[in-house]
Amino acid sequence: LIEDGNMHAGLRGWYELADDVDRDDKVGFSRIMARDIDKIGVEGIITKIKERIGNNPVYISVDIDVLDPSTAPATGTVEPGGWSSRELLSVLDGLDGLRVVGADVVEVSPPFDSGEVTTQVAGEVARSLLALMVLTPVV
Repeated sequence: LIEDGNMHAGLRGWYELADDVDRDDKVGFSRIMARDIDKIGVEGIITKIKERIGNNPVYISVDIDVLDPSTAPATGTVEPGGWSSRELLSVLDGLDGLRVVGADVVEVSPPFDSGEVTTQVAGEVARSLLALMVLTPVV
């Protein structure tokens, strides 16, 4: 088992296939399911992430399909049960103090974004990620 701070947060669906869990465990990933936000709230999600990362430098990759299709319909994998944009932005803003060394936003599919809703949300997510790096510069 590798203990290195890797984490999947906001996984949609039930995801609990033994092979998936075993694979994550073997490479040191912990998991926070999207529906966990209903049990432990935004603050609970933030606490779990901060406890896992500690003072280690962290790279944050946001797959936009962590969001519910009602919030971000133009993704590579549309699946109900994701977080709202407000919930994701609140989680990201709560990660202040982490040593974020880089970040990205992936899976926005512009051809499917007729109202540019997903693009607007992705832009705000990117702004939040940049703010984390500006507020706590890693030197």
